[in-house]
Amino acid sequence: MNFPIPVPSAATLPLMDPFGFARSAFDYWRDAVERSVLFMDVMRHRGNQYLEHIEKTKPSVLGFETEVLMDGRELPRPVNYELMRVLPPAGIEIDPQRRPFVVVDPRAGHGPGIGGFKPDSEIGVALRAGHPCYFVGFLPYPEPGQTVEDVVEAEVAFLRCVIERHPKTAEKPMVVGNCQAGWQIMMAAALEPDLFGPILIAGSPLSYWAGERGKAPMRYTGGLSGGSWMTALLSDMGNGLFDGAWLVQNFENLNPANTWWTKQYRVFANVDTEAVRYLEFERWWGGHVVLGGQEIQYIVDNLFIGNRLSTAQLMTSDGRRIDLRNVRSPVVVFCSRGDDITPPPQALGWVRDLYEGVDGIIANEQTIVYCVHDSTGHLGIFVSGSVSRKEHTEFTANMDYIDVLPPGLYETSISRADERADAGLIEREYLLEFTPRTVAELDREIGHRPDDEARFATVARISEINLGLYRLFLQPWVRALSTPESAKWMRRMHPNRLGYRLLSDRNPLTLSLPALAEKVRSDRHPVGEDNVFRRAETLVSEQIARGLDTWRDLRDKASEQLFLSIYGQPLLQVLVGLRADGQAHRRRPGTELEHRRFIQRRQAELHARVAAGGSHEAKMRSIIYVLGGAPATDERNFKRMRASRAELEPSLKLADFKHLLREQFFILKHDREEALEAIPTLLKGQSAADIDGHLTQIEHVLAASGDLSAHAADRFKRIKSLFHRARPNATAVAQTSAGAAPESSPVGATEPGSPAPIARTAEAQQTVTSGLPAAEAQGAQDGDIGLPDGDKPAAASRRRAARKPRNA
Repeated sequence: MNFPIPVPSAATLPLMDPFGFARSAFDYWRDAVERSVLFMDVMRHRGNQYLEHIEKTKPSVLGFETEVLMDGRELPRPVNYELMRVLPPAGIEIDPQRRPFVVVDPRAGHGPGIGGFKPDSEIGVALRAGHPCYFVGFLPYPEPGQTVEDVVEAEVAFLRCVIERHPKTAEKPMVVGNCQAGWQIMMAAALEPDLFGPILIAGSPLSYWAGERGKAPMRYTGGLSGGSWMTALLSDMGNGLFDGAWLVQNFENLNPANTWWTKQYRVFANVDTEAVRYLEFERWWGGHVVLGGQEIQYIVDNLFIGNRLSTAQLMTSDGRRIDLRNVRSPVVVFCSRGDDITPPPQALGWVRDLYEGVDGIIANEQTIVYCVHDSTGHLGIFVSGSVSRKEHTEFTANMDYIDVLPPGLYETSISRADERADAGLIEREYLLEFTPRTVAELDREIGHRPDDEARFATVARISEINLGLYRLFLQPWVRALSTPESAKWMRRMHPNRLGYRLLSDRNPLTLSLPALAEKVRSDRHPVGEDNVFRRAETLVSEQIARGLDTWRDLRDKASEQLFLSIYGQPLLQVLVGLRADGQAHRRRPGTELEHRRFIQRRQAELHARVAAGGSHEAKMRSIIYVLGGAPATDERNFKRMRASRAELEPSLKLADFKHLLREQFFILKHDREEALEAIPTLLKGQSAADIDGHLTQIEHVLAASGDLSAHAADRFKRIKSLFHRARPNATAVAQTSAGAAPESSPVGATEPGSPAPIARTAEAQQTVTSGLPAAEAQGAQDGDIGLPDGDKPAAASRRRAARKPRNA
């Protein structure tokens, strides 16, 4: 009887062969020594790179050539910001008449340039699309007395400069704000809404109390440190300057396994291939900058702890309220569930803070679009090449469409073209679709908890008390002892800065490293992954990282429980005055009676505009209605509309055409039936020949989209009946018949005097770039005007309120 003979694997063979085991041990030992030398040399390069970078007058990691257009230091209220024009690389053509792109980088401890760090970046995507690009960066030290308000005003001045440079471009610039720059841009847009085109805020916190239990531990930091008095202390010790290295250290503490082990071990394990990538990133990560004491105190008091931006409680020095409801540009919020610095609740919570429902968003004529990535981290939102090639490319390509979306709240989803049934109708690798949402649906992503809100309100009160005590008893002494030289040495001795200096050529102990590393590279002996000792090394590394992750989870859980226990005490909340007046813990602008009356007035104004206009409005309203009907929409709808401009409105500029399109979307979304019944009124006074000509134009536009679905054909049949009703001398019978024609009438039916059915050419049927989405061909919910209404149950009550507005 034959038995199978076990064959030892490559991993167990050395254990069975003493000589092979010794040879593997020696090979691993030699490789580990060589990797150690090369690793230390990489660290030496990192230190030299850090010193060279911070000693520059204008350090930046921007990967594109630029020219300075405006220096913020020359403004009436000087700031350390600059506006730069990005020079396109060789082989990239820029169309100066296309919409300009302005990328604003975050100033949260690191230097500028991350928005254009590499070719696959926000700037790189916009340049490849042919847009003129501008970059707002900053210098490492603030101007004396510089404030957050000064920075916001400087960004407004930069935007005016960009607009002046493109007088032939009717569209306002698209502005991208990364991380901390996002809330600065939103503040500027709230103060000067007419200067901004679409706004993309990537990984930007706007609602700082929001968050999910067990996640986002950084939101507890202010409470556990007793408020913002520590910020004031560090600024005073820095002689009025706050070292950004402290902010970077907070970010690093969120993931100690990566900070203390994984990042370095990855270089050590793959030192022959990983060094270049590691050094490129460290050039930005280690490029710490300095903030003014007034700036960081304003940020911590009013945003991080006070959470006053999302509740319209901030005021400028000249008495203007910073209310995000004043923003008139479409706002795209890009965030990620894998981001522990700006999780989705903090990126999206401002919508819920300001609005109780979609009615409020519509009344303020705001368009808010959000996209939630499933996994990428905070830096990946604006650094990852895969995110740039997918999400940022789609945002850039769809900005014109986003610019005409009717007011409302939308969620985006991105799908691969080759995985869809209608792949032949999609021009790019991905398709970005927009689905209307309600504030209640958004709230499921935010996970609001009133009891947590009470805790953070308590932290805000405690912070004010502690800051007052510090300023009364300690601040005079600290300021008296601080000097420019002591502040300079404190920055130099910060652990994050000192680590770079110690491993550089300025340390005499590293003098022999270059020669030793060169010797190792000339005679390198790497071992493969099948070496048993190399495998053991990998397992040990994984165990170390897992242990640090476990410690982090325990630390975060304990911190959360400590925070909830301390600030959830009813007695403490009473002592700081929260329960004395029985009021809400913070202002909710969307619930105030003033805002509700405003919504009613806006609905009444919109109702009055339903029958305002003429043939332009009638034609555009008709096309939007016929091509509508899908539960989700994408850029192909706008391409059909834009292609129709030459047919319908050849004299209109693109910006005016987009305004007309957006307004008619808005009116149809508000009250579809009344808007349709007003079409004969819009055509009143025109001759039968003119009306027939308008209908022929509409037919030509629809023919360019290929065959209509049965649902769209029913809608077009109703439009023809409405146009027929507007013809002079139409018989009463025809009018009655036309007015009663339901949308579900048979497709082939026609009314007396209506135009003949559309005759489509083979060429028109083959026009795939403007084909209808597959969702429309499957039928749709009636009443969804291309961009479905997310609040249909309240439509009847809105119409009644619009017709009989209450007295303000």
